[in-house]
Amino acid sequence: MAGYAVLLGGYTAFVAAAAVAARRRGTAPSRPEFTDLALLAVATFRVSRTLTKDPILAPLRAPFTTYQSPAGPGEVMEAPRAGMLRHAIGELLTCPFCMTQWTGTAGLACLAFFPEPTRWVTSGLSAVAAADALQLGYAQLQQAAQE
Repeated sequence: MAGYAVLLGGYTAFVAAAAVAARRRGTAPSRPEFTDLALLAVATFRVSRTLTKDPILAPLRAPFTTYQSPAGPGEVMEAPRAGMLRHAIGELLTCPFCMTQWTGTAGLACLAFFPEPTRWVTSGLSAVAAADALQLGYAQLQQAAQE
């Protein structure tokens, strides 16, 4: 539990600091635009899957996770390592659903401070997510055609 408390404290401190800084700078919009939220939602999905499942990033997760098995096209299954903080970080780094809270919050903070670069990056990540969906759909169509 202590490891989770440390992560929760770090997350809360980040959110509070970002909110105070945005308010002081006057950069936080009262409400993000729908298109920004749509791009951010898809980009959050893509970044979370990349951070938690991409084999190329496995060396970055390795201090906190252990490899288990392949987990689908271009993804791996890993488990958290033992240890108070190490396990908590490992849980975060192996769970795309958990990671979305963190990446979505970071994306929203970036949108408040750097709106144009954030829109550019979220557009690119959204294109990658759409291409991934098309790749999976194409593979399903190929498989259905062979049956």
